[in-house]
Amino acid sequence: MPPPLCRILYVEDEPDIRVVAQMALQAVGGFAVIACASGEEALSVAPDARADLLLLDVMMPGMDGPSTLKALRELPATAHTPVIFMTAKVQAAEVALYKGLGALEVIPKPFDPMELSAQIQRVWAAQA
Repeated sequence: MPPPLCRILYVEDEPDIRVVAQMALQAVGGFAVIACASGEEALSVAPDARADLLLLDVMMPGMDGPSTLKALRELPATAHTPVIFMTAKVQAAEVALYKGLGALEVIPKPFDPMELSAQIQRVWAAQA
């Protein structure tokens, strides 16, 4: 059984989506959320964030989700932190690619804010 999920490092470049997801994760899920607008910002806060989970958008300018994950894996604080990707690109081959990068799951966008925390909690509980 994994330890309880408390802190999520969330990276999303779209401000509206970031605010909705952050509010949903905090209000509905009760999670502490460290929200970042870019991969670069995530790299700067990750060492001190003590995140239990990385929640990464895939399509972002500059560093996309996979590039951000690669860079986060090089930091001791996030080298082994579980990751979930969120994206509108959910063709089977794309999902397989993201899982091949180590993602526990891929959550499709648009997501249901009222279901997001439960989706993440199910994925978290399923890792053994």
